[in-house]
Amino acid sequence: MSMLIKICGLRDAATVEAAVAAGANAVGFVFAESVRRVTPAEANVAVRQVPESVLRVAVMRHPASDEWQAVLDEFVPDVLQTDAEDFAGLDVPDNVVRWPVVREGSAAVAAELPELFVYEGVDSGVGTKVDWSDAADVAARGRMILAGGLAIDNVATAIRVVGPWGVDVSSAVESSPGHKDIEKISQFISAVRAAESDS
Repeated sequence: MSMLIKICGLRDAATVEAAVAAGANAVGFVFAESVRRVTPAEANVAVRQVPESVLRVAVMRHPASDEWQAVLDEFVPDVLQTDAEDFAGLDVPDNVVRWPVVREGSAAVAAELPELFVYEGVDSGVGTKVDWSDAADVAARGRMILAGGLAIDNVATAIRVVGPWGVDVSSAVESSPGHKDIEKISQFISAVRAAESDS
């Protein structure tokens, strides 16, 4: 299987459709505090033309049960991505895939890792790069979606050094905070696919 590519922090249908057309496997919508934050209704409108083969990801952080329920009911995601410890307090139906976020340096790294997880720094959506050599050790323990600080000009190196199962990008494919750049999205996806074919 080719590497999973998630474009995160999307906010409107036109950008979502461009990301899908460029080859994204997953589209992420932020429901946590962020310049990219959307409402469940806005996200629902943005994904109406997304094919079933592309995952619709709800990105949250320490959500209250009612916040998650609102996202579940109105956005109807395929995936919930939130910090690993959050899942214990949430009612996640079996048809929603769990993507626990394991943060660099956290206790979750030392514990038994989930089979599939997102790995990033302490803060999300700010372009902070994790230590790739440390990440490579973590990636060997499960299917890692590498996030944080990935960009068009470094993702090939990240893939070679870390060996992730997937990659996740947000701020590096924007023209300004919260505003996605369709050309940068396309270039990022092309860089990932080129790196795959070289490996």
